[in-house]
This record gives sequence, C-alpha cells and structure tokens, in this order.
Amino acid sequence: MNLDHLRSVIGFRGYAQRDPLQEYKAEAFELFQALLVNLRQAVTAQLMRVELVREEPEPPAPPPTYQAHHLDPNTGEDEFQDGETMTRATLANPTVAAEQRDPANSATWGKVGRNEPCPCGSGKKYKHCHGAFV
Repeated sequence: MNLDHLRSVIGFRGYAQRDPLQEYKAEAFELFQALLVNLRQAVTAQLMRVELVREEPEPPAPPPTYQAHHLDPNTGEDEFQDGETMTRATLANPTVAAEQRDPANSATWGKVGRNEPCPCGSGKKYKHCHGAFV
C-alpha cells in the first residue's frame, strides 16, 4: 500500500529535476528499512511478554503385570495356576518320586530329569542312557 502511494507521487520529483526512478528506489529502500525496524520491535515486545510455565512431569506408571490363564478344555482346570507354566509334557508325564519308579517298567518313571540317575539301574545319567536322543 505504501509503495502504491509512493508510485503515484514520485512523478512530482521530476519537476524538481530529479530522476524519478532513482528517487523511487531510495524511498522504497527507506520504507523497507522502517518495516524491518518495526518488525524487530514488535517481535521483541512479544517475546518480552512470554512467560514460561514448567509443569511437573508425571511420575512414570509402573509396568503392567500380567497373569496368564489357560483353561484345559478337557478338565476345565487352569494350566497356569500359581504362575507355573504347565506344558503338555508335564501334564502327560508328571514327576514321580524315585522310590515309586519300577526299573523294569518305563511307563512308571514319569518325568525324569536329564541329569538324574537313570531309573533302569544302569548307574548312568538319564540323558546318556534312556534319555539319549537317537
């Protein structure tokens, strides 16, 4: 808007024996410099009014704990009761006390630990005797 007004009145400078183009450039540059000064003042005034407010960070929430449940479709019992994971192998082969195992009948052995003595009575570890992978 200011440049439009300047363009309309700059012709009168020709009557004063001055080059209107040079006068227009000089006046436009002065208007631009005034614009920059006003802009700096306005930005500085706004920044001086800014108030920073710090909010207290929320304490981190504890991680959620999950308790797994799985009902056996055949028996209706919880297979993960007391936080223990019961696999099909532990359900099919429950742990049997060593004195209740019959050395001749491997069906009565139940679940035998790999490093336990073999129930057959050979004296070897179960993993090297009957528990060896073939």
